[in-house]
Amino acid sequence: MKHRTSQRSSIIGRTAGRLGVLSGACLAALAVAAPADAVPFSSHPGRGVAAFADRATTHANRVHPDQYEDSFTVHELGTVFSVAANNRATAVSTGCSSQHPCRSIALSFQIVTMAGDDVRLNATNLGRAVNEQCPGCQTLAGAYQFIVSTAQPFALSPAAKSQLAAVHRRLDALDTSNDPVPVVKQRADDLAAQVKAILDREASSAPRGGAPGLAAKSGPSVTMHRHYDGAN
Repeated sequence: MKHRTSQRSSIIGRTAGRLGVLSGACLAALAVAAPADAVPFSSHPGRGVAAFADRATTHANRVHPDQYEDSFTVHELGTVFSVAANNRATAVSTGCSSQHPCRSIALSFQIVTMAGDDVRLNATNLGRAVNEQCPGCQTLAGAYQFIVSTAQPFALSPAAKSQLAAVHRRLDALDTSNDPVPVVKQRADDLAAQVKAILDREASSAPRGGAPGLAAKSGPSVTMHRHYDGAN
């Protein structure tokens, strides 16, 4: 698929404003509607435009010295001509001491499937880790964004959804891990590789062909963006 991509956050902000970002109340409703161990799926068929934001945010301090949060969301868009996808992980550690350091980890996985031969894609994928007067604290933010682009719309198979749900459960399990931050980072990278493999298999079976004259450019693609930030 041919799609024009911009990864500047200033552009995503302007585009999201024009398209209308899904409100916080709507996001909360989606979260409540899904079972605790389910992968949140959203579908926007036939709209032509889509804008959404996914977040994982943690703030560790002396009262709550060990904080972990992850986000794992799938957006199945169908045929579109404009998409604004925003994925962010933010981890903050504040006010702990070197004798009793904080640990703050935020990981956000965002999966987007879209169809079209010339999609305008504005994508932001950022991880940000901050230590504020927190010597020796371990702070890690990781953002993973997966863009599946095909000529014709397709739905992820039940088997793929089950496999993604299993990855999500393993991501949730990192909450109870006492591993050092570099090990958590490697485990998250391993889970991201599993997601990429699942999506590659799904995209390979997607319907081929696009608009007349563009069939040669209609092969499916799966792109992964990864951004980490760490502070200690």
